[in-house]
Amino acid sequence: MIFKERFADQFTNVLAITIGTAIYAFGLHYFVISNELMEGGVTGISLLLKYVLNVPPSISTLLCNIPLFYLGWRIFGKGPMLYTIYGVVALSFFLWVMELLINLHWIVPFQTTQDYFLATLYAGITLGTGLGLVFRFGGTTGGSDILARIGHKKKGWSVGQVILIIDVIVIGSSFLYLPKEKVLYSLVAVFVTSRIIDYISEGAYAAKAFTIISDQAVSVAESITKELDRGVTLFPARGAYSGHNKEVVYCVVYRHETRRLRELIRAIDPRAFIIIGEVHEVIGEGFKEN
Repeated sequence: MIFKERFADQFTNVLAITIGTAIYAFGLHYFVISNELMEGGVTGISLLLKYVLNVPPSISTLLCNIPLFYLGWRIFGKGPMLYTIYGVVALSFFLWVMELLINLHWIVPFQTTQDYFLATLYAGITLGTGLGLVFRFGGTTGGSDILARIGHKKKGWSVGQVILIIDVIVIGSSFLYLPKEKVLYSLVAVFVTSRIIDYISEGAYAAKAFTIISDQAVSVAESITKELDRGVTLFPARGAYSGHNKEVVYCVVYRHETRRLRELIRAIDPRAFIIIGEVHEVIGEGFKEN
C-alpha cells in the first residue's frame, strides 16, 4: 500500500514538473524571446547566447547545466538531484519543441513594438505559472538553484540571496547588448514571475514549521538531516492519554521543501501526527543570518 502511494506521488510529481516546464518553455518563446526580453539565472545566460550568437536556448540551457549536474550530484547525491535533472531535460525538450513549431509557423509568437508592458505582464504570468508548478512538486529547472544550494551547504549562504545576486548579475550584464528599456521591462517580468511562483507554490522560498509526533522520531530526524540538510530539534514529551514517553520532532524548512518532507515522514511512519505552521520570518543558519 505504501509502495503504491509513493509511486502515485512520484508519478504526480513528474507529471506536474512536465506540465510546468512545458508552460515555462511556451512563455519563454512566445513572450520573452520574441520581444528580446531577459530572465535571470542560467535561463538569462541562454537568452544572451541566443541574442548575441543565435545559439538555440534548448541547447544552451542543457549545456550550461551539465557542469552543475556534476557538482550537485557529488555534493547532494543522486536522490535530491533526480527531479532537478528531469526538470532541466524536460525544459530543454519543450524549448526544442517550441523552436520547431515556430520554425514551421505552427505557432506565431506574440511580438510587439508598442506595448511591451503587455508582453512583460504575460511573460511573468506564464513563466511564474510554469516554475510554480515545478517548485510545488519538488523539482527545479537547475541553474542558479543548484548554485544557491551548493553555496548554502558549503558556505552557509542564504539560498534566496544567492539566487537574487545571480539574477542581478545576469540581467545587469544584458545592458551591454539590449536597450535599457527592455532590460527594465525584464525586471518587471522577473518581479511578476516571482509573485506568481509564490502564489502557486505557496511561497517557494518562505518557510513552514513542522511539529512531528511519531514513534520513529529519531529515524525521522535523521532522515530530515540527511535528505534535506536541515537542522532538527527533538523535544521529550509524554502522551496524556497513553502515558507513554515520546520525542517530538521540530524543524523549519523552505516551503518548496514541504512536499519532500511530508514524503520522508510518511515513508518512515505513515501514522505520524504532523502539525504544519506558517512561518513569516526565520533568522539563523540556513535562512536569514541577521
